[in-house]
Amino acid sequence: MKKTSSFYQNQLFLCLASVLLGAVIGAICTLFGTVLQKITDFRSNNYLLFLPFLGLAGVLIVWCYNRFGKDSSKGMSLLFEVDRDSRRDIPLILIPLLMISTWLTHLFGGSAGREGAAVQIGGTLGSYVGNKIKVPGANRTLMIAGMAAGFAGLFRTPLAAVIFALEVLRCGTIEYSALLPSLVSAYTANFVSGMLGLEKLTRSLSCETTLDFPVAIRLVALGVIFSLLGMLFSVLLKKAKSVLADLIKKDIIRILISGTIIGLLSLICFHGRYSGLGTNLISAAFSGDIMPWDFVLKMFFTVLTLAAGYYGGEFTPLFSIGASAGFVLAAVFGLPADLCAALGYIAVLGSATNTFFAPVFIGAEIFGTEYMPMFVIVCALAYICNGNKTIYPLQNSEGQGSVLFLINNAKSKGQAI
Repeated sequence: MKKTSSFYQNQLFLCLASVLLGAVIGAICTLFGTVLQKITDFRSNNYLLFLPFLGLAGVLIVWCYNRFGKDSSKGMSLLFEVDRDSRRDIPLILIPLLMISTWLTHLFGGSAGREGAAVQIGGTLGSYVGNKIKVPGANRTLMIAGMAAGFAGLFRTPLAAVIFALEVLRCGTIEYSALLPSLVSAYTANFVSGMLGLEKLTRSLSCETTLDFPVAIRLVALGVIFSLLGMLFSVLLKKAKSVLADLIKKDIIRILISGTIIGLLSLICFHGRYSGLGTNLISAAFSGDIMPWDFVLKMFFTVLTLAAGYYGGEFTPLFSIGASAGFVLAAVFGLPADLCAALGYIAVLGSATNTFFAPVFIGAEIFGTEYMPMFVIVCALAYICNGNKTIYPLQNSEGQGSVLFLINNAKSKGQAI
């Protein structure tokens, strides 16, 4: 009885802490997202002033991390280390460094995301608060709750944010111990950022497609293709980081040369069309203004930007790669273009992050719950067929006791599922 009472007391205390945590992270995400949007608009209108100097901006970023950052340059890997109990503290300096470096990356035309940065910011603050609370497991639980709050505060999809935070650290398992605090922090952050004026992205799909057998077969094929795209992104990113590190040993020289090349190539390739988040390509995918090579070039520029050492994350570029690829594939499979763009939007992210539930709920919160059966089919194939590749090198796949663990275990051993 004492153990049961203690459990509920701890949960209550963690939930109360999650309210405060979510409120603070929601406010930080509002500042981060608002400045980022203004920077994006300013760069888009003055790209000639910024793109050629991406390499110099990279030098400033590397210098700041080398001078002040301690272990902050490890980014998302720090959260995985806390989850594995190989680290207890994440330096708080990561938060301002990551925000400033992401702003600089986008101002000067690097192709990177924002949600990954928000997840790191939230996880860092959650871990810090957890270390101050004398509740067993508070460090790890509030780190996960902070991750959910960061995602929800910036992207405004709280349910998907909770699911992502619970499933991403250990592929194949759901971290139910952090479920309630994550729900509290995510919805609090979503409420605060919305109250402060951060807009939520929603899109209505105009298509009316019945899920019959012929459509289901085409959805399976699409899921496999989107899985391969996500897997290709993960493999290219890992390989590009290795190749650049071998070619140019000094990080500050590496980012100067790589950034200058990326900036000049971005100018040549349609005046910065592939710079920044990729929200322009997402809008184009749903308005019919996509070029067939958009998803290829967006993947190319994002891989180079992140491999060179710039910051921001991968989420929104993956959304744009998937949406633009989906638009192109719509004509091949005879399905509505906006439906295929939506399917690619979520499934490529799921493949690259090695997650299943989170992209399904992202689709539901952005495009509508009526399409969930289609989202489930495509995301299931994207998850199962991705070769167990992921953009997160430390993602743990040693969970037990879930169906997804059995799938993941079979994937890793090359067995038939």
